[in-house]
Amino acid sequence: MIKAIIVFNNFGKARLIKFYGHYPVDRQQHIIREVFHLVSRRDESLCNFLEGGPIISDEEIKLIYRQYATLYFVVCADSSESELGILDMIQVLVETLDKCFESVCELDFIFHMDKVHFVLNELIMGGLVLETNQADVMAELDEQTKVRKSESTTTSLVKDTLSSAPNRAATAAKNIKNTEISSLPQKLMPSLPKSFSLRGLKGVSS
Repeated sequence: MIKAIIVFNNFGKARLIKFYGHYPVDRQQHIIREVFHLVSRRDESLCNFLEGGPIISDEEIKLIYRQYATLYFVVCADSSESELGILDMIQVLVETLDKCFESVCELDFIFHMDKVHFVLNELIMGGLVLETNQADVMAELDEQTKVRKSESTTTSLVKDTLSSAPNRAATAAKNIKNTEISSLPQKLMPSLPKSFSLRGLKGVSS
């Protein structure tokens, strides 16, 4: 089972952190520092996995990693996971991100963290690898993008309607105010009888 996935640069600055289990923040920071020290000191001629010891829990943890340019992709897993299988999964993750962002770079992890997590969640859920087919992951990502665009369009229409409502109300009120009474049909105006006289009213002197 995968315990954590950590992506950091050459200086140990974490760009992606995903723990599959509850760990306090200070414990997470300690794990990240330990993983960085173990991986960054490795010679390039050595293999891409090593024993991490009980850095996460009481059981022994394996660190399986790949370096791409300035970023290290590290997977912390227990003994039940295959090292070669995890390396393939990391490759699929990087290739999918590279296709998603058209040549992924460190800035994409900063400004598009939601999309990075979406891709990661399509591959791994609850510490278990669910999908390694890049085409299927990209299809799900495209579908999610369409849904977001549709929601964005609907939200924009609602906002435009609400923002224009006060202006339409003010225009209608202005038109009503400018309407002359004389323009109303005569049948709407009550007419007095020709024989009407104030003399017929009590209390009125001639």
